[in-house]
Amino acid sequence: MRPQPKLAPTGGAAFERKLWQAALMTGLPAALLALALLVFGSPEGDLRWMLIALLPIIWLWGAYALRNRVVFPLYTLSNLLEALREGDYSLRGTRAHRGDAMGDVVWEVNTLAQTLREQRLQVEETLVLLTKVLANIDFAILAFDDGGRLKLINPAAERLLGVKRAAAQGRSAVELGVAEVLEGPSPVTIRRSFPGRAGSFEVRRAQFRQGGLPHQLLVITDLSRALREEERQTWQRLIRVLGHELNNSLAPIKSMAETLERMCERVEADAEWHEDVQGGLALIGSRAQALTRFMTGYTTLARLPPPDLVSLSLKPLVERVGQLEQRVPVQVLPCDDVQIEADPDQLEQALINLVKNAAEASASSGGSVQLSWAQRGGAIEIEVIDEGPGLSRTENLFVPFFTTKPGGSGIGLVLSRQIAEAHGGWVNLVNRKDRSGCRAVLAVPVPGLGLRAEG
Repeated sequence: MRPQPKLAPTGGAAFERKLWQAALMTGLPAALLALALLVFGSPEGDLRWMLIALLPIIWLWGAYALRNRVVFPLYTLSNLLEALREGDYSLRGTRAHRGDAMGDVVWEVNTLAQTLREQRLQVEETLVLLTKVLANIDFAILAFDDGGRLKLINPAAERLLGVKRAAAQGRSAVELGVAEVLEGPSPVTIRRSFPGRAGSFEVRRAQFRQGGLPHQLLVITDLSRALREEERQTWQRLIRVLGHELNNSLAPIKSMAETLERMCERVEADAEWHEDVQGGLALIGSRAQALTRFMTGYTTLARLPPPDLVSLSLKPLVERVGQLEQRVPVQVLPCDDVQIEADPDQLEQALINLVKNAAEASASSGGSVQLSWAQRGGAIEIEVIDEGPGLSRTENLFVPFFTTKPGGSGIGLVLSRQIAEAHGGWVNLVNRKDRSGCRAVLAVPVPGLGLRAEG
């Protein structure tokens, strides 16, 4: 609320006192004249003294009525204006009639109250819309005052910085770890690691004023998702072209190898020759079949359908995935069951891929795998923790065709992330801090919160 102007002290209700005096002075000549006529003229007797007694009463009553006639409407106007000052636009004055001096004033005050009410409603609706927009956009927005203290933060920025609004409010840019991005050119693309996410970011800054003081607006956009989407579309186009060309070539190669193998059986030659030729043809057919299976897997990745979302219980699905892996012990930690909206087949396949990788890593060191889940922010995070050697290099984890495992296809993690992002979530892999091993997280949004989980 704006500070009210200071009023000069007065000796009481000066306006009312002056109005009362004016009313008395207005009727004084007529009262004196009437009194003189009563004293020096007729009537006589008791009637004269009765009129002398009634005259001051009538005079005072008339002055008092005149005073109230003026003061009471002013009190009403004062109450209306006080209500407007306090933000209450529901009160209305009566007798708001055009063509009457006081009625015109009341009518204008009522109109002002209605106008202010409509404007406040419009502002409140705009603020609600702005709040919802800030809560649902994917890029981080922060506002700092002239002292570098945080004044505004949206949920995306909370997830990026790993803080809650209540704890972040009023903290400095240095304490939040964004002081360096508040300086320099704008816009600018940087690559750095924030507490909630690492990758490529576009940083934009703008100046604005609030309450007459300068403020700075900071917008941090995660470019990793857009770059991954462009990269995914590129890989899909490449896979489709390679799959088409290789399938057209591998099918006749495999068929011709089988035909030649049958023809060689009718050729008269020594056993060693038959063994060499048939072995070579069998190898050609085997490798052609392996390449066909290889390209079939990538074709499936390129043609992954949109998820068919249904409401399902997470606990039975996670327990079922844990039971599928038999190479190492898989422990499903006790967690409360939650309802999520997901495609059960796709989500199960994504978890199978993560558990498979964790089991292979733990098997090399004789460790185990743990499965758990918890709600953080607007997402359910499913954790797959192994006791393997950990990640040596992370820049190629989600690159199709890339694998460090003998016989690996390089599509497991890519498929898991693609499934998670199709659900509006994310997949992230980091090394454990308490011991050797890896922590894989697959997150899906919580239904009803309207928040996107970012990775």
